[in-house]
Amino acid sequence: RIGHCFTGEYYSQFVPSENIDCPCGEAFQTREHLLRECPQYEDQRHVLEAVSRDISLPEILGTKEGIAALAEFLETSGAFTKTGKPRRTPDLPSFEDEPEPEDSDDDGDG
Repeated sequence: RIGHCFTGEYYSQFVPSENIDCPCGEAFQTREHLLRECPQYEDQRHVLEAVSRDISLPEILGTKEGIAALAEFLETSGAFTKTGKPRRTPDLPSFEDEPEPEDSDDDGDG
């Protein structure tokens, strides 16, 4: 509701030292631009269009399918992130990453 996100729209009000244009060349980056128009996210936008042809937020947010589509769009596109790129999936630790336990000289004799 407060509009906090990494967009020129937000920066223009709260962080004036940040760039307000979109990397695609649009002079003023808005949430609407990122969801509906930005060519940077064209390949991922079909997910939103499948649940709302005109990408209407009330329509998308009004259904479970719409919310799932929005989550998928955000995850795969990287829209609304500081870098504009999808977040990297963190590497999970593997068994090989575990340190070897130290041998104890304690033989349990008290």
